[in-house]
Amino acid sequence: MHESRESVASLVPEAMVDRLAASLWSRDAIHRAPSVFMLLDAARDERVLPLLRRSRLDYRCLFLGELAPELARVAPYLVHLGRRSLATREILRLGWGQSWGVFLHSDRILQDLRRHFRRFLQVKDESGKRFFFRYYDPRVLRAYLPTCEKNELDYVFGPVQMYLVEGESINTILEFRFQDEALLRRRIQWETV
Repeated sequence: MHESRESVASLVPEAMVDRLAASLWSRDAIHRAPSVFMLLDAARDERVLPLLRRSRLDYRCLFLGELAPELARVAPYLVHLGRRSLATREILRLGWGQSWGVFLHSDRILQDLRRHFRRFLQVKDESGKRFFFRYYDPRVLRAYLPTCEKNELDYVFGPVQMYLVEGESINTILEFRFQDEALLRRRIQWETV
């Protein structure tokens, strides 16, 4: 399974990485939010955590405390991406199309965002049973946000101005904003490279 992910991930050409970076750091986006972050799911690929550890990017695990190595390898992480960082380009090159995580814009610091995202790592069903909520999977978030009521959107967005997630095809990015008590969606689609 790892080999097939690696071969698919290596198909993301540099031109696509350039387009992704341009979308993440567009002038319009920069005007609204000075920083780009990513909720990164280490469970999606065994290369995620080593990549983070050798990067010079600021990141924190969403789980508290000292984690056993087995848990650290599959935990969700919040990372502050750098526009000119080689590690950011590597994350885009390897992770795009592989559901590695969700991008977001915010003017808050990493610790504030971590506190926000920790609040909904677990959810309860009608019977009160707790479940982990993998909202940091782009397939989950893009399906979940359109189903939310206004109060849920307010809660999920909190300090986040915009979420950006993979679309169903590799050449599509979806933007979600919560503005004027409504969820605004925009699809950006590029020509296939």
